[in-house]
Amino acid sequence: MYKFLSLFVLICCAQLACAQFSDTTHYHALFNGTGSLNRAKDGKSYLLNNAFTFGLKKKSIQLNLNNNWIYGKTNSDLTNNDYSTSLDFNLYKGIPHSYYWGLANYNTSFSLKINNQLLAGGGIAYSIYDRPEAYLNISDGILYDLSDLYINDQRINYHTYRNSLRVQFRFIIKKLITADGGTFWQPSLTRRNDYNLRSTFNLGFKLTNWFSLNSSLAYNRISVTSSENLLLTYGLRLEQWF
Repeated sequence: MYKFLSLFVLICCAQLACAQFSDTTHYHALFNGTGSLNRAKDGKSYLLNNAFTFGLKKKSIQLNLNNNWIYGKTNSDLTNNDYSTSLDFNLYKGIPHSYYWGLANYNTSFSLKINNQLLAGGGIAYSIYDRPEAYLNISDGILYDLSDLYINDQRINYHTYRNSLRVQFRFIIKKLITADGGTFWQPSLTRRNDYNLRSTFNLGFKLTNWFSLNSSLAYNRISVTSSENLLLTYGLRLEQWF
């Protein structure tokens, strides 16, 4: 499944032709409010996926704050209560079309059996394509993973170093359709068959300059806990560059 999703993201990058930061645009705010509801004779299920992103770019540095909360139930059984927050920075110095990055990310996830997880580190990124309506970027670096996990129904304190490879994109088609997302591949440097995989794809249909109808597909897998989730939601997207 994860190979298919990674390939899907790369194909979208190749086929789609983005508002972005510029000399006069220094801030970016984005809210995604999506969800799904299923009601049948034998019961009901629902899933809410809310995300907020705020970015700031001044001169040679960019800061990004990201928050995401997913909550879902099937009948009365909890399926998702997953929260993630991250703060990252990009430093644009040195090699053309590239920058240095740093990241601090906190996660807790019922569906992925994560009680607490802190990822922190840094690396370098390169923009393969960077235009007002098209952006494709690849990055790599090292993260320290300090986690409190449920493994085989036991609560385990866990830590390792990971390589973090990311492909990220954002495109606008004819100023009406927005596609963005990315894939993270994070294998442990010291533990065999230990990896994290996170892949997202968002598709928005713009109704105004700041308001869109949006659908979101996300896949996450944590191999050490033998857990994964696949989330398809749809709803509203509010976005502003200023």
